[in-house]
Amino acid sequence: MKLTGIFLFLQFAFIASNAQAKYSGKNDFNLLVSGTSTLHDWDMKAAKGECKAMIIVNDSGQITKIFDLTFIAPAEGLKSGHEGMDINAYKALKTDKFKNITFILTAAKVNADRTINGIGKLTIAGVTHDAELNVTYKINHDKSVSISGSKKINLFYYNMQPSVFMGGLFKIGDEITVKFDITLFKNK
Repeated sequence: MKLTGIFLFLQFAFIASNAQAKYSGKNDFNLLVSGTSTLHDWDMKAAKGECKAMIIVNDSGQITKIFDLTFIAPAEGLKSGHEGMDINAYKALKTDKFKNITFILTAAKVNADRTINGIGKLTIAGVTHDAELNVTYKINHDKSVSISGSKKINLFYYNMQPSVFMGGLFKIGDEITVKFDITLFKNK
């Protein structure tokens, strides 16, 4: 009987030390969309959105598993600082019909070097495709989790037409790069 009690205590201690926890972040991230044009390179930034995930962190401060991750950002939260460019971007993103850019994680492999290889459903301009994301993470002093990465995206793959302006003299490039840095806090 005593041995069973010790075994149950050790099993509980192991589960508790590797317990899953809900993490979330709202409007606490940096999202940068960069691209090219025949005129100049350009950037659009956003800091609005929401991310939720279930994360298991071990006693060594390493993530052992991440799942149920969802990310939602309002497409019109992207701003370039130039109203005309923003309007053209929103047309390409079809924000009149599709208000959000979303990513829903479907599988993830957590590596010992503090990287995560994830696959999920990325929806842009109403089109959803499987997308692979390779990110790095760190556990901060306050036990929050910061996740950083980037992804190249071809506009045509998401049925978006690169903007053309000034009578076709200038054109946006077909490919953009999305860089992100998200901090998730453990829910209480």
